[in-house]
Amino acid sequence: MQYRKLPHGKEQISVIGMGTSSIGKSGEREIEATVAMALENGINYFDLASADAAPFAPIGRAVAGQRDRVYFQVHFGADYQTGQYGWTTDLETIKRSVDWQLSALGTDYIDFAFLHCMDEMEDLRTALEGGTLAYIRELQKQGVVRHIGMSSHTPAVARAALDAGVLDMLMFSINPAYDYHREGEFAIGGVEERMELYRRCQAEGVGISVMKAFSAGQLLNDRTSPFGHALTEYQCLQYALDKPGVLTVLPGMRNRSDLKRILGFFDASPEETEYSVLGTFAPQEAEGVCVYCNHCQPCPAGLDVGLINKYYDLSRAGDALARDHYAKLARKAGDCIGCGHCDRRCPFHVAQSRRMQEIAAYFGA
Repeated sequence: MQYRKLPHGKEQISVIGMGTSSIGKSGEREIEATVAMALENGINYFDLASADAAPFAPIGRAVAGQRDRVYFQVHFGADYQTGQYGWTTDLETIKRSVDWQLSALGTDYIDFAFLHCMDEMEDLRTALEGGTLAYIRELQKQGVVRHIGMSSHTPAVARAALDAGVLDMLMFSINPAYDYHREGEFAIGGVEERMELYRRCQAEGVGISVMKAFSAGQLLNDRTSPFGHALTEYQCLQYALDKPGVLTVLPGMRNRSDLKRILGFFDASPEETEYSVLGTFAPQEAEGVCVYCNHCQPCPAGLDVGLINKYYDLSRAGDALARDHYAKLARKAGDCIGCGHCDRRCPFHVAQSRRMQEIAAYFGA
């Protein structure tokens, strides 16, 4: 397993976590066994936005005695008191639901308290001004909550939450279909708007946990993919992990078989995880946008083209550390020899050799 550090904390979070949206129908024994297998393989981050109440008690039993090894992402606004999932912004209902979730999990604290499914500005205002955020902060003072987060599919709402300065973590939907298409319920915003959000999160030290990495499975099938071309799970995982700010991807797992297949990502070859095929069917608005895929490698001059681009974009987005990180690179943009190798290989048709001149002038080296 690989881990990434939470910028606003000391937590080391597994790059693959576990989503519980579809595991409820598997039965308590399978849920327990799947969570136990996840723990054995180093997964330590669990999202608890489930489709029903079924997973909570078996998850609690599976982590009993090793609660300090795991991080729970609990949603303030997801209501399971009836046994089924419900969404609410009512503060008293939220309080009762959180109490229920803590009891079912057999824990007395929450690692990440999330404002749940904030897709509309009015819902965010209700959460920030109607008492939910104040309630989370009070629990934080009491030691019940460790960090504050939010889940959203809407870049503008996510930006407003960042403006409010309340987030340590953002749960956001990241996959090629959402990034490159304005189709479907959650495919909101164009490629540059969404990339700018990822850069801003990294610049401000807000981690991203990724939901819907496979677009609810649509990307895995030629017939349902909006591109008319299927991607693999491993390509989707790598795509999300390459985005700025991303700490962990949370695929929904139904059982141990799903988990075993997902864990194969760590043994996959570079050819199995690279997603440069996107460049053949991404829309025109994605042309000329570096997504740090490094399909241009190897650079004849030894430049890490993707990383150079990332530090440049992050620095322009306000990340004060990006300039320092760039300065420590062994090879910088000014070392580009202008051979055009990267220009010819870039699936998104970025004029990288010209961009290297721009980046060198920006950093003064």
